[in-house]
Amino acid sequence: MRGLLQFTLDLFNVPEADVDLVVDDLPPAQPPKLQHSTPLHPLSQSQSNSVPHAPAAPSVPLRDVLSQARFIHPRATREVVVGHARVGYEFTRGKRRTIGFVVGAEGLSVRAPRWVTLRDVDAAVLEKAEWIVRKLAETQERHARVEASRIEWKDGATFPFLGEPVVVKLDPRHGFKGVGAVLDAELDANGARTLRLAVANNANPDQIRDAAQAWLTRQARRLFTERLDAYAPKLGVRWKKLSLSNAATRWGSASSDGSIRLNWRLIHFRLPVIDYVVAHELSHLRVMDHSQRFWETVESVMPDYQQLRRHLKDETIPRL
Repeated sequence: MRGLLQFTLDLFNVPEADVDLVVDDLPPAQPPKLQHSTPLHPLSQSQSNSVPHAPAAPSVPLRDVLSQARFIHPRATREVVVGHARVGYEFTRGKRRTIGFVVGAEGLSVRAPRWVTLRDVDAAVLEKAEWIVRKLAETQERHARVEASRIEWKDGATFPFLGEPVVVKLDPRHGFKGVGAVLDAELDANGARTLRLAVANNANPDQIRDAAQAWLTRQARRLFTERLDAYAPKLGVRWKKLSLSNAATRWGSASSDGSIRLNWRLIHFRLPVIDYVVAHELSHLRVMDHSQRFWETVESVMPDYQQLRRHLKDETIPRL
């Protein structure tokens, strides 16, 4: 059975042409063996619910996780019961060699080769059911934290920029030389900097958000380019193209042709965390996998990368 399993949550086995750094980029801890479970049963579409995703929450005791919890994928077609926890998951077949598990924004998806029997699929899910339920619980808790951090876009709204608080100030009198915004150098009484947006005082929340996001993405492109240029020579690689993404579950990716893709939301983090992601993706231009040699390559320019990985995983960024 182990030969059939492939855990794709952390994307440790991805195509060599395009290697990704996902939001949940830490390997799962090995759970103890499952003691009791019930067989899988079909689940009708009418029983579905949805659940969204962001960096990981602290581990919670299994007895709390399994206390009448429900994790139902919106396209669930099968169900597993572990203790009092019900997990409805999306099941699909395709051209692949292994059974794959993906814990993502909507819940659990299970993919299997066409030749694998449902009995083998059931056994694979039950074998890792405890790990799956724990990951789903962590994802649900992260979602709650992200929702709590949602920004109310108005004059005085606050968000992090390079790890420090920035306060939005609507300033329609200025065009700021065509860029639409300017960040004050001085700190206010609360230790925050002010971002002055050339937006009308009666602007709606979407207009304020879009103006702030436009400024953030400009800062992201400028800074990411600088950091790629700084780390590429240290790693002995050349990058050719930078693209910004808005992915919900992926911080970055690298292609063998030298193309780098980075999530603009990284601009919320402090610089060392951004540098870790930059070094991570540039290291893939030397080693297109997550082998020991890859992590040694990252460590050669980022000795404290493990701590930075955990910060990237644990920190909650605002919901824009």
